[in-house]
Amino acid sequence: MQTNIKVEVKNLTKSFGDLLVLDDISFNVTSGEFLCIVGPTGCGKTTFLNSLTKLYSITKGSILVNNEPVNLKKHNIAYIFQENSTFPWLTVEQNVSFGLDIKKVPKDKKKENIKEVLDIVGLYAFRKYYPVQLSASMVQRVSIARAFATKPELLLMDEPYGQLDIELRYKLEDELIRLWKKTNTTVLFITHNIEEAVYLGDRILVLSNKPTKVKESIDNHIPRPRSIVSPEFVKLRNRVTELIKWW
Repeated sequence: MQTNIKVEVKNLTKSFGDLLVLDDISFNVTSGEFLCIVGPTGCGKTTFLNSLTKLYSITKGSILVNNEPVNLKKHNIAYIFQENSTFPWLTVEQNVSFGLDIKKVPKDKKKENIKEVLDIVGLYAFRKYYPVQLSASMVQRVSIARAFATKPELLLMDEPYGQLDIELRYKLEDELIRLWKKTNTTVLFITHNIEEAVYLGDRILVLSNKPTKVKESIDNHIPRPRSIVSPEFVKLRNRVTELIKWW
């Protein structure tokens, strides 16, 4: 096996009783890759992430990280949800520190990590604020900063910007790209927004409707920073849109 493969999904099948959701899915994710996963609503994108993190047991097949079964005690994996997952009783700084405290990161290194990520997401000046004092986009930035502060080897993002308006989405997407480039984290980003997938991804994995298979894997070579009105962007967006149509 190639040493640069971070995640290997082999013949992944997931059923809930008689309902077959994921049907013999196989693909690899290379180390440091930003993979966007798109597909029709309800096709099982979140089911895949929940299978990877072992929230769901796998019916058949396997998911490997670094060529071994996923082990959340061993593998440094972070998960960002669509819903607010900050702790309301902790300040911004304390929220970002949470994972570092669990990992017992030394005080000086912890302080350095927190300042670094809060600077990138523009929240250092708000480090003593509580989530209730922040806007929705700022709260989501706290979640992103908390995830990157631990320098995860694998970051899972499940439609994290789904509830935000378009202008805020682009701002947060740019911050995410800056953090990703700085840390070289492997990112699996679930979205139903095709434009978002084309804007962010090194590669776009298109899933079919249930029972879900991999419909196509598309490399995205559009140079960064990307313009959503460029001909190559529009062409790729239209290609993915056509693939997702299942009616």
